[in-house]
Amino acid sequence: MTPRKILRRSGPSTVTDWGRDLPPLLRRLYAVRGVTSDDELAYTLKHLASPMSLRGIDRAVTLLAEAIEGQQSVLILGDFDADGATSTAVAMLGLSMLGLGDVDFRVPSRFADGYGLTPGIIHRLVEEGAAPDLLVTVDNGISAHEGIAAARAAGMKVVVTDHHLAGDSLPDADAIVNPNQPGCPFLSKNAAGVGVMFYVLTALRKYLRESGRLPSPEPNLGSLLDLVALGTVADVVPLDHNNRIFVEQGLRRIRQGLARPGILALLEVAGRDHTAISSTDLGFVVGPRLNAAGRLDDMSIGIACLLADNPGEARRLATELDSFNRERRTIEREMKAQAQELLASMSLDLEGLPWGLALFDPDWHQGVIGILAARIREQTHRPTIAFAPDDDGIHIKGSARSIPGLHIRDALAVVDTRHPGLLKKFGGHAMAAGMTIERDQLERFSQAFDRAVRDTLTSEDLEAAIVTDGPLSPSEMSLETAQLLKKAGPWGQHFPEPLFDGEFRVISQRIVGENHLKMVLQPVDGQVAVDGIAFNTGPEVPDFTRCGARVVYKPDANTFRGRTSLQLLIDYLEPRRDTSR
Repeated sequence: MTPRKILRRSGPSTVTDWGRDLPPLLRRLYAVRGVTSDDELAYTLKHLASPMSLRGIDRAVTLLAEAIEGQQSVLILGDFDADGATSTAVAMLGLSMLGLGDVDFRVPSRFADGYGLTPGIIHRLVEEGAAPDLLVTVDNGISAHEGIAAARAAGMKVVVTDHHLAGDSLPDADAIVNPNQPGCPFLSKNAAGVGVMFYVLTALRKYLRESGRLPSPEPNLGSLLDLVALGTVADVVPLDHNNRIFVEQGLRRIRQGLARPGILALLEVAGRDHTAISSTDLGFVVGPRLNAAGRLDDMSIGIACLLADNPGEARRLATELDSFNRERRTIEREMKAQAQELLASMSLDLEGLPWGLALFDPDWHQGVIGILAARIREQTHRPTIAFAPDDDGIHIKGSARSIPGLHIRDALAVVDTRHPGLLKKFGGHAMAAGMTIERDQLERFSQAFDRAVRDTLTSEDLEAAIVTDGPLSPSEMSLETAQLLKKAGPWGQHFPEPLFDGEFRVISQRIVGENHLKMVLQPVDGQVAVDGIAFNTGPEVPDFTRCGARVVYKPDANTFRGRTSLQLLIDYLEPRRDTSR
């Protein structure tokens, strides 16, 4: 494992004016995550922020209501990731529930179209005679100036629903709903694309109800919250209070078996019990299988799975997505090995590496470079961009992943300002972004990107660290604690799942499944020994039975042969420095 500093979260150690009914451990964990009142732990729908403060929502609602009233044709223009897929499904299902009869969707091809609404997509719609009266973008559109101009020139009205950061100017759409557009007072700037679309639907339902045009019986938009939860977690947006409400409400539906057949089928093919899932399962089990379609083939398959009403059809599509995911993992392993060889040729240690890494291989796959960039970032703790060739043979497409302290889109904006024309297009978030450059400009871009990173970060920012919640007390090291923490979520980005550290004697260790380290650990204070497992360590690991280990872990309830016991899921371990105890 890559050596890391182990830091502990700081924050109030006691809570005096809220959380009196909570177990002391939960009070401490919530406090250091910034919770300051009981209301922030209330996850009922009435605590959601009102959609009416979203800038542009009135105009978007009017256009959608007119489409319903006039039975106009509406096309949803989605995206090829899990947020885009769930946003598309929510739009399709929600608008149908609210009375729209003619609604369809398109998803850009990652390989042929690239990201978002482009003029090429509009031209194909016109040529096919499939141009809609109203085009609605979901999880994209805020930077689609040319695509929107082409759509309006072709006689379409355009409603943009998005959550990505806006550029220097906004496209000339008929309506834009995006909490991150300038001048929008909406409180939850962290909403995913699927959350924005859900809010548009709730505002539309309110308008239709007040104007006496709501279908009877009144549609239950809450039935879409399983999709909202999945897209929110899979897009790794910060789980502020508003997003935690979305996720918790969606998880409740899934656990009760009230989810879309496609979500239940994706859990089934992954071997997960839907009655006991957590937000982690959405992010690491369901999300990757859904994303695999957009990475390797066509996200329309993933959307079809989410839209399927028949469990058998949903299971067939989920099995196909599971196959894509297996193929994706194989490609990723091969690409990671190539990237590691490239890193080794650049320098034998981290000291000689650029601060901002830009890596390219002509054999890399466009659909997997985002995952590859994330893996290399984890290994080097440097902002990383992985490039793959574009189909035109002239350009290369990059996917970037950042580290704390560097807003990756802002860094790209600096490069764009200093070197006009170098970046053909770019966009993204604080921690992830995408871009296109000319292949023969890679070296120039690499130097410019490294310079922008060095101008923002310090050498201390490049030191990999893992942040924990400290040790568990002897009374807290229990199966009951593991079960308590699983129910205490939802955990996620900026509201991290609890992680603990402690020093242990290692009673025994062995490699299982060729790649995983199974251990029996005993806390140095003499508590009862407990099982632990570290996944994907590889077969070569130190002999911790000689020196003991400092372990960073999550307590987990492990069921084997009908017996449930405490097991520590090990995120990181290193030899103990003090072996006198």
